[in-house]
Amino acid sequence: MGYLINGIEAEADDEGFLLEPDYSDEAVHAIAQAEGIALTDEHWLVIRWLRERFRDEGQTPNFRTMVKEFEEAHPGTDWKSKLYELFPNQPARQGPRVAGLPKPFGKGGY
Repeated sequence: MGYLINGIEAEADDEGFLLEPDYSDEAVHAIAQAEGIALTDEHWLVIRWLRERFRDEGQTPNFRTMVKEFEEAHPGTDWKSKLYELFPNQPARQGPRVAGLPKPFGKGGY
């Protein structure tokens, strides 16, 4: 399985995660379309944050950390619910997949 990004087939594993990160907006659009996600500004907020964390730490955070950090940075939103609204198939896994990042370490949950 793979994605056609800018006319090039990007390799992905059997769960749809890219084997190598792709930080292009085109990658996000291609993967989101395959996932059936219509991107909003809130999706992009999460995608940019996930990409930054991956660049800085070499991995993406688990769901608990995602909720905690979004609630601190953007108070007034129930981020646990919001993240599931944005990425209904496990935000700590579907979010990085749509962001064009490799498969997260661990379970991706609590």
